[in-house]
Amino acid sequence: MKKASKIKTHTGLEQYGLKNVKVNWNLSPSKLQQITVEKGMGRETVNGTLAINTGKFTGRSPQDRFLVKDDYTANKVWWSKTNKPVSSENFEKLKKEIINYLSGKEIYARDGYVCAEPEYRTKIRSITELPWSNLFVYNMFLRPGEKELENFKEDWLVLCAPGYVCPDPKAHGIRQGNFSIINFTQKIALVAGSAYTGEIKKGIFAALNMILPAEKNVLPMHCSANVGKYGDTAIFFGLSGTGKTTLSADPSRKLIGDDEHGWTADNTIFNFEGGCYAKVIDLTEEKEPDIFRAIKPGALLENVIFKDNGEVDYKDSSITQNTRVSYPIYHIDNIQETLYADNPKNIFFLTCDAFGVLPPVSKLTPGQAAYHFISGYTAKVAGTEAGITEPVPSFSACFGEPFMPLHPAVYGEMLSKKMQEAGVNVWLINTGWSAGPYGVGSRIKLKYTRAMITGILNGDLDNVDYEQNFIFGLYMPKYCPGVPSEILDPMNTWLQKGAYIGKAIQLAHSFHLNFEKFASQASEQIIEGGPLIDEHHHLHEHF
Repeated sequence: MKKASKIKTHTGLEQYGLKNVKVNWNLSPSKLQQITVEKGMGRETVNGTLAINTGKFTGRSPQDRFLVKDDYTANKVWWSKTNKPVSSENFEKLKKEIINYLSGKEIYARDGYVCAEPEYRTKIRSITELPWSNLFVYNMFLRPGEKELENFKEDWLVLCAPGYVCPDPKAHGIRQGNFSIINFTQKIALVAGSAYTGEIKKGIFAALNMILPAEKNVLPMHCSANVGKYGDTAIFFGLSGTGKTTLSADPSRKLIGDDEHGWTADNTIFNFEGGCYAKVIDLTEEKEPDIFRAIKPGALLENVIFKDNGEVDYKDSSITQNTRVSYPIYHIDNIQETLYADNPKNIFFLTCDAFGVLPPVSKLTPGQAAYHFISGYTAKVAGTEAGITEPVPSFSACFGEPFMPLHPAVYGEMLSKKMQEAGVNVWLINTGWSAGPYGVGSRIKLKYTRAMITGILNGDLDNVDYEQNFIFGLYMPKYCPGVPSEILDPMNTWLQKGAYIGKAIQLAHSFHLNFEKFASQASEQIIEGGPLIDEHHHLHEHF
């Protein structure tokens, strides 16, 4: 008689309507890599890391992301250009089509969970058409032990079918053939028509961003976090290219995680994930040693180009600027084993100000902290997107608007309250330009930014004098160890003071215009946290 499988519950997937499928359950990373290579879907680098190509989509497709509008979501969700509704009926039709499409195929199933803090653990079952999508899930979600897999019952189901393209999008209430849809009532996330793995990760992130604040009083955050040897936790918010991953990788502190975290009512900061999903464009071992060394068997490279000798050419962006690697967090040495820690002491908002007008470091009041959090400012510089020749302000609410289903003011008020309760200091760090805008000034040196963060973490900026920037109202330290004092006030670095004032007023105006859509739901304290000069160049009364 054949020996019964160790994991009894994994008989099949009939409960979801999948028929005649050959299911590969919880395969090891090496087995998934082997299958991917044998099927001609990927190749190995010189050191044996799997590299794949995600096809037509090399990034997320925010315009094709939908939330099912039903009794649960109708009055909770902030319906906006990033949170678009789709009906329950259309969701049912699309789910059925994906199930029919996957039926009769060889597919890959994996059980895992998100939220490292045990009280908030959320179990996820992922069913993927492609073996390497399954490897991504292994890398990015948390990995249960054998015992936990035995009677696994998921809280959420992910169905990922990159090969299914909806033939009649308009009839299904969607924009084009690819889509990702979250159904909060059924607790199902669909991803179809796109093989870009980030859609899976961000689908579950968006689900947590709705459930945790609404049901658990946990603030979800698009941020990285680390913890010092005395147990003080630091949180780093920032949009792409501002230094979130780079600055949280600190040899003297343990990494909790690099992208998605929750902040509980009793001040625990926990990672949602079990891995990292890092950009690798222009990657070098000198610049990013942790990421570079994490690229080894088990990691998954996306959309990279090979040199003739079989090595990866990290400079080559001919497929996309958004080349990526996912790897399990244990590929990094200096990690916080539990992936959670207490005692948040400092929060850093990172912005790359290509106008060169924001101070390199400033300390924020609670109102300013909520205002800058809701604003989520950085600037796009020439070359990042077609047609951009000079800096353009870019605002993404809560530093993660595409993944936030609730109104940004909800997250802003939660942050402000938690900050004050925990006695946290909040800092705005400009990792962008000084002595003029992009093309005139120069990028603030990484060693100076690191010195500012180290100074803050060591308490060196607790007892220095501050002065207020007369346009943005931000409090700038007059001294920081390891940083030339003349760069701490940005106006000092410009040759022409009038040019600084003109450019700063232009950016202040952009802040005010952007904030108009939030103002009706923001408190007076938050509104007063904005720039002191309005679009008519008048100083606000509270200055």
